[in-house]
Amino acid sequence: MDAIDVLRTKRDGGELTAEQIRWVVGAYTDGVVPDEQMSALLMAVFFRGMTPDELAVWTQAMIDSGERKDLSSLGRPTADKHSTGGVGDKITLPLAPLVAACGVAVPQLSGRGLGHTGGTLDKLEAIPGWRADVHEEAYLRQLREVGAVICAAGNDLAPADKKLYALRDVTGTVESIPLIASSIMSKKIAEGADALVLDVKTGSGAFMKSADDARTLARTMVGLGEAAGVRTVALVTAMDRPLGRAAGNAVEVAESVEVLAGGGPADVVELTLALAREMLAGAGREDVDPADALADGRAMDVWRAMIAAQGGDPDAPLPAPAETHVMTAPATGTLTRLDAFSSASRPGGWARAGPARRTWCRPRPASSGGRGWASR
Repeated sequence: MDAIDVLRTKRDGGELTAEQIRWVVGAYTDGVVPDEQMSALLMAVFFRGMTPDELAVWTQAMIDSGERKDLSSLGRPTADKHSTGGVGDKITLPLAPLVAACGVAVPQLSGRGLGHTGGTLDKLEAIPGWRADVHEEAYLRQLREVGAVICAAGNDLAPADKKLYALRDVTGTVESIPLIASSIMSKKIAEGADALVLDVKTGSGAFMKSADDARTLARTMVGLGEAAGVRTVALVTAMDRPLGRAAGNAVEVAESVEVLAGGGPADVVELTLALAREMLAGAGREDVDPADALADGRAMDVWRAMIAAQGGDPDAPLPAPAETHVMTAPATGTLTRLDAFSSASRPGGWARAGPARRTWCRPRPASSGGRGWASR
């Protein structure tokens, strides 16, 4: 195989063969294909796209670059969640312990910031002592004893994606639907969870600005997950304005703890419970109401145990900002709009008022005879 031939084929709008895809993904992972050539291929994919057959092989090649975890020894159902990211999106933090408190193990392998969105691991590292790296034995032990783990993916899990993820961030190819879908699903399928819920953001603060693009991405990922034997659903949620009242590592952790304590912004609570119900349904636990675990403190107990298991101190004070700025309104009124993307580039903090508004939809599985999207 020759990298130039692969580049030219995709550049000119041709369809790559399965052999070409497996070779180029493997060769890049092994360092045979350099960054500059893979960057050119990513840009060609950005403009030319991928056929469903190309994308299926590309995703499987990324999975095959490492190992696929086996979580059957846990003795309980497993479910995972992934969000495509947005401003103030801290949902993973309260969601993982909430679902674990309902009897479903959550093997949450998370990432760093990408583009203008914050990373889950970066947020959790605001907690003194907390560590993102968890070795395999401790990872499985924590899932058995605590029920949830949020950590960095090891080098043995889809290593091709780890290299491509970083390259996309510096080559202007983050928004490509095939590249987003394969990146997310290669890791999530390799994690070995029984069920997967995808939170696909849409709006000014999301990578998918239009609802149509978000639905296309959602359907693409659901198809990849179902084909791999993972029960997968996707919710398309609004990111036209920031989620919750806080954006930033330490302040988002504080807001997540507030949710676990029974408070927090209404939109964060609403979306956390919606995703929790989908995860529990996918794991066969429709009989459990996550709102009960949030109200009676069980979710908070799992949060504290999860943080402590990874070296963090759940009682330690979070970092305080070096300086603060107060923005005074020129007149009395109600803030009705705050653009998520614009606010992401502003230094310092922000707050918003007004009623929470969050909408989402999910695809009806083909197996149930449904078609299209059901709005809620």
